Amino acid sequence: MTNSLLHSRLYHWYETEHRILPWRETEDGYRIWLSEVILQQTRVQQGLEYYLRFVSRWPRVEDLAAAAEDEVLREWQGLGYYSRARNLHKAAQMIVERGWAPFPTRFEDIRTLPGVGDYTAGAIASFAYNQPYPAMDGNVYRVVARLLDIDEAFDTTSGKKLFHEQIEGLLDNDNPRLFNSAIMEFGALYCTPTLGDNCATCPLQELCMGYAHGTAELLPVRKPRPKIRDRWFTYHIYTDGTHTLIQRREAKDIWYHLYEFPCTEQQTEDAYPFTHILSHQKLHARYLIHKVQKMPDIAGTLVIRWGELNDYALSRLTLRVLDTLRGKA
Repeated sequence: MTNSLLHSRLYHWYETEHRILPWRETEDGYRIWLSEVILQQTRVQQGLEYYLRFVSRWPRVEDLAAAAEDEVLREWQGLGYYSRARNLHKAAQMIVERGWAPFPTRFEDIRTLPGVGDYTAGAIASFAYNQPYPAMDGNVYRVVARLLDIDEAFDTTSGKKLFHEQIEGLLDNDNPRLFNSAIMEFGALYCTPTLGDNCATCPLQELCMGYAHGTAELLPVRKPRPKIRDRWFTYHIYTDGTHTLIQRREAKDIWYHLYEFPCTEQQTEDAYPFTHILSHQKLHARYLIHKVQKMPDIAGTLVIRWGELNDYALSRLTLRVLDTLRGKA
């Protein structure tokens, strides 16, 4: 494959087809980092709302570092994978403590931040500083797997190493920012998981080994998914008409440091009307309402007014239960 031809075809497509997104209109490392973390496991349309909210509330890394963790989790509420928010907050504090504000400029320093792997560090270094590092997300893996007809799983240790080497070989070292933006966007908008008729008119068709070999629709390959684990939650909702009880999840488990109603985990014969799917878990939930004259003294719980619930970062499942309760009010 001739890299210069690949680059020119890709750039011509990108020039006319790319989306206008705020993190592409800046070279501010802090804002690009925010966008990269938010867009992990998140669709662009959903992530855009959170990105705008974060940069409005915390326009500088020093602002984010000074925030309370509960505030950050509250703004992240509904986005899922909450470890990203906790790592974001820790990383902001690290940047300030090490004197790297407004944002570190060396790949090696960026790579040490909590929650930042090789892909995220490379993406930031290239987008913010035009440094020659590949940006590797699912869209890029898909495009490269098809272009080079790679049938090794990209989400294994050996697969990641292989893909990294191949992507480095395709990288435009003179303009890595443009190359990474173009190939990511091409995977997001054109070389999608379901190709349909796109191969027939693809600007990269004559360069694509997957198209030539008839394997493009089968690629990329990923390792088998782990078995889904079922769990059964019962939420105990105490109310005296004005107050209720909540507790903070402290165990190193799902929704760490988020709040919910007191919860017990045990399967019973009762019906569980709520089903909530996580990456490797299927949660079945129900709630029991306890009307009391006085709030019980349960270790680890907080007594709050019902109207104060919105001040706390709540799990998505808790929000669904609340929506049901409000619908019955």
